Amino acid sequence: MRVTCLATCALNQWALDFEGNLARVKSSISIAKRRGARYRVGPELELPGYGCEDHFLELDTTEHSWECLADLLNGDETDEIVCDVGMPVIHGGVRYNCRVFVLNRKILLIRPKLCLANDGNYRETRWFTAWQHQKKIEDHQLPPAIVAVTGQSCVPFGDAALEFLDASLGSETCEELFTPAAPHIQMALSGVEVISNGSGSHHQLRKLNTRMDLIRSATGKCGGVYMYANQRGCDGGRLYYDGCACIAVNGEIVAQGEQFAIQEVEVVIANVDLDAVVGFRGAFQSMAVQASAGDKYPMIHVPFRLCPNDNVSRIPHSPCDIRYHSPQEEIALGPACWLWDYLRRSGASGYLLPLSGGADSSSTAAIVGSMCQLATAAAVSGDEVAVADVRRIAQIDENDPLPCAKELAHLLFQTVYLGSENSSAATRSRSSALAAEIGASHLDVRIDTVVAAVVAFFTSVTQKTPKFRVDGGSNVENLALQNIQARIRMVLSFVLAQLMPWVRGRSGFLLVLGSANVDEGLRGYMTKYDCSSADINPIGGISKGDLRSFLRWAADRLGYPTLAEVEEAPPTAELEPIRDDYVQTDEEDMGMTYEELGVYGRLRKISRLGPVEMFKRLLHEWRDRASPTEIAAKVKSFFYHYSCNRHKMTTLTPSYHAENYSPEDNRFDLRPFLYNVRWPFQFRKIDQLAGAAE
Repeated sequence: MRVTCLATCALNQWALDFEGNLARVKSSISIAKRRGARYRVGPELELPGYGCEDHFLELDTTEHSWECLADLLNGDETDEIVCDVGMPVIHGGVRYNCRVFVLNRKILLIRPKLCLANDGNYRETRWFTAWQHQKKIEDHQLPPAIVAVTGQSCVPFGDAALEFLDASLGSETCEELFTPAAPHIQMALSGVEVISNGSGSHHQLRKLNTRMDLIRSATGKCGGVYMYANQRGCDGGRLYYDGCACIAVNGEIVAQGEQFAIQEVEVVIANVDLDAVVGFRGAFQSMAVQASAGDKYPMIHVPFRLCPNDNVSRIPHSPCDIRYHSPQEEIALGPACWLWDYLRRSGASGYLLPLSGGADSSSTAAIVGSMCQLATAAAVSGDEVAVADVRRIAQIDENDPLPCAKELAHLLFQTVYLGSENSSAATRSRSSALAAEIGASHLDVRIDTVVAAVVAFFTSVTQKTPKFRVDGGSNVENLALQNIQARIRMVLSFVLAQLMPWVRGRSGFLLVLGSANVDEGLRGYMTKYDCSSADINPIGGISKGDLRSFLRWAADRLGYPTLAEVEEAPPTAELEPIRDDYVQTDEEDMGMTYEELGVYGRLRKISRLGPVEMFKRLLHEWRDRASPTEIAAKVKSFFYHYSCNRHKMTTLTPSYHAENYSPEDNRFDLRPFLYNVRWPFQFRKIDQLAGAAE
C-alpha cells in the first residue's frame, strides 16, 4: 500500500485583504501539517482573494501576492509539505491565473489556468489570459523578493505535473473541471494519480449536486484521487462562495467539508491508498490502450516522498455519503453567512429592516435570526474569530458573558413597522410577534403625518389633490399616492438606521436591508427608490415560491412560528385603502402569478428565449391550461412590463446571488434599460402564430 495523507481546505478570503488572506493560508497549512498531511491545496487566487475584479489590472495586486508568497516561503510553513497556492502571475508580459507549488521554501512549478470562466457572474478574460500551450513549459524569471528568499532565479512555468519519488500530482483550476476536454482526463491518461482543483465557485440554489457529480465523475471514469478546494464566504461582492471542500477516490467521495459556516478556516483531511488508483485503472483495459497512445504530460521531478515510510499505520478513508442541504436549508444558511461576513467586515453596528409582516420582509428577518444563531453557536464552540466578532459588533465587554442568539439579535438587529392608514392590524401584529421571536429591537410607527405633509406640499404647489382609485382617482393619481408612501418608508429607514444606535446609547450605524425578491425585480413590481433601495438585500436572488417554502420550513426549524401565519396570508403591498369590496393583492396588481413569473424568468434567462420563442415554448407547455390567444396575451404582458421597468434594475440594491434567472444588472444579466416596450415586430409575429394555432 502507498498511503498518503492529503489536505484540502475552504478559506473565507476577502478581496485585497493580503494580511488576513495570508494568515488564513498559513493557518490552513499549519492545521494540515499537524494532522499529518503531505500535500495541501487552497482556493483559487487565495492570496489576493478571488473577487478583486478590476483590481487585478493593477500591478500592485500581483506584486502584493508575490510579497505574501515570499513571507510564506521565508517561514517554516512549507517544510516537509507540498503547498499549492493560488495567485496572479505575470509571465512574458501576460497576466495569468496561476497555481504555485512550493516545498521546503522552494518553488516547484507555476501552473497557469488553461480555461477561464467568462459567463454568468464570471469575467476572468477581462483580467487574465488563458495559457495557450498545453503540455508545454517555459522558464519563468522570479521577482527579486522571491530570489532573495529561495535562491532560485528561474522556475518551470506551464502545463505540467509533479513526479515525486513515489507518486505523481497534477492540478486544474475551477472552470477546467466543467469543460468537455478537462485537463484531468489527459493527466489521468499520463498516469497522474492525484489531481487537485483550487476553485472560486459561488453558491446557487440546487447547484451543489452538479459540482459533486463532476468531481465524482472526474475519477469515476479514469480513476485517481481528486481534491477540491474552494473559498467560503463573502469576499466583497454579491456572491457567497460555498466551500464544500472534498476529496474523491475512484469516483467515491471519502471526505467532505461544510458548505456553509461562520468558521474562517476549514481543513479537510483524507488518507488515500494510491495503489487503489493503480488497481482501478489496471482493470480498465480500454483506458490502458488510450493511455499508451497519448502524448504524456511533462513532469517536474521532485526528490520528495508523498507517501511517508510509516504509511502502514494509516488507514485509508472509506467512501462516505454526500451531504446535501434542502433548498430551505440553503436559504437559511447561505444568505445568513453572507450577511454575517458583510456585517463584520463593513464596520457597521448591525442591521435595520422595515418589517411589514409580509412574506419578503419576514423571510429577511428570519435569515438575520439564522445569522445570529450561527454566529453565537460558532462563538460558544470556541471559534476565536467568531468570539471577537460577536463582542466587537455587539459592543460587549471582555468580562461579560457571550449572548445567546436572541440577545445578539436584540443588540444588532433593529426592525420597524412603518404603518399607514392602509395597513392592516394583521400585518402589524405579525411584524411585532416575529420581531419578538427573533429577539430584534422593534419599533411600531405610523407614517401618515409624513405622507400627508408631502401630499399637502404637492397641493400647495399645484392646487390639485390626488385621490386613490377607490375614491375616484385616476390610475396616475393612485400610483403616485402609493409611491409617496413607499419612498417615504425608504427615507425614514435610512434616518432610523443612522440615528437608532445613538438613541440606544451605542456607537456606529446600521445597514438597511432590502427585501424585494427576484420575481418582483424581474417584473419591476417595486417603486424605484422605495424600501427595495437599501444597502444590501439577502433575498434579491430568491424566488417567491422558494421563499414561501422557506417560511413554512423556518417556522419550525428556526423556531419562529409566526412565519407560518405569514406564509398563509396573501401577498399585499398595503399601499391602497382597504374597502369592504377591495383589498390590494400583489398578483392582481401584477396581472400574473408568482408561479408564472418564475416560468418567464427561467425561459428568458436560462433558456435564452425572446418573446416569440417563449410563446412557442409555452404554447406546448401550457396547452392544457390556456388557449393560444391567452398564452400570447400573457407572454406579451410579461415582456411589456419587464421592458417598461428594466430601468429599475440599474439601481437594484446589491443582492445575494441565488438564482440563475436573476435580472441583476451589475454583471449577471447585461441588457439595455431603454426598450421599445411595444415590441412591434415580435408581438405581431406572436399574434400571427396564436391566430394560426387557434
